[in-house]
Amino acid sequence: MAVGIHFTKVSRVEHGRQTPTDAEIRAWCSACDAKDEAPGLISQARQVDSLYREWRRQARTGLRRLQEDMATLYDRTRLFRVHEHWSIPGLLQTAAYSIASMAYWAQLLDLPDDREEATAARLTRQRILREGDHRFVFLLAEQTLRTRVCSAEAMLEQLDRVMAAIALPNVSIGIIPAEAGLGAHTQTAFWIFDERLVKVETLTAALDISRPEEVHIYLTVFEQMARAAVYGDAARSLILRARDGILQQPETS
Repeated sequence: MAVGIHFTKVSRVEHGRQTPTDAEIRAWCSACDAKDEAPGLISQARQVDSLYREWRRQARTGLRRLQEDMATLYDRTRLFRVHEHWSIPGLLQTAAYSIASMAYWAQLLDLPDDREEATAARLTRQRILREGDHRFVFLLAEQTLRTRVCSAEAMLEQLDRVMAAIALPNVSIGIIPAEAGLGAHTQTAFWIFDERLVKVETLTAALDISRPEEVHIYLTVFEQMARAAVYGDAARSLILRARDGILQQPETS
């Protein structure tokens, strides 16, 4: 109330349901004795709003376009750092796994069901795993091996794909054990492209984070998780354990 903003609007802003105006941001910074922070915060607010609207606009045409629009960024990135906490990342997905995942998101967000076309675009993009001078570091929470995205048979195929990718010379795959400590887990998945951009996808929007100080935080957290992950034979052991778990459970998909 000190800056004339009703508490209900403060709540909506805090929960991401409304964006503050430029004047409100300036007033808030002034009240907090942080006037110098206002220009940066205004710029961020405009960028987030623009990115959100762009994601929704693209998604309305289906998931295929979202896949194709990533091609240029992927081609120019030399080092990918990828953290996923509940599903296998697209670069490692099989066709069956991808189609099931696409179907889920299309239904949830009421998007055109172009799962076949979107999956074809995703699989085409996987060529960068074997072409050019790209390097990849994947940090997968153990849960990614167990989340039942598709049928048991398709899940076994997917786990075999992850196992095979461990052998690629330009690919590092670390599995973060479920019992790893707090510093080994985050609230969301994220992708770091070289050291200039972080992409974070929420349920309803995709965010691009490019401020150096914020990118640095993601790099720091990624390094912490990398130290908690297991690699090589230890990672294969966790994959095989997840595989055995699928074989022992009745088919539910």
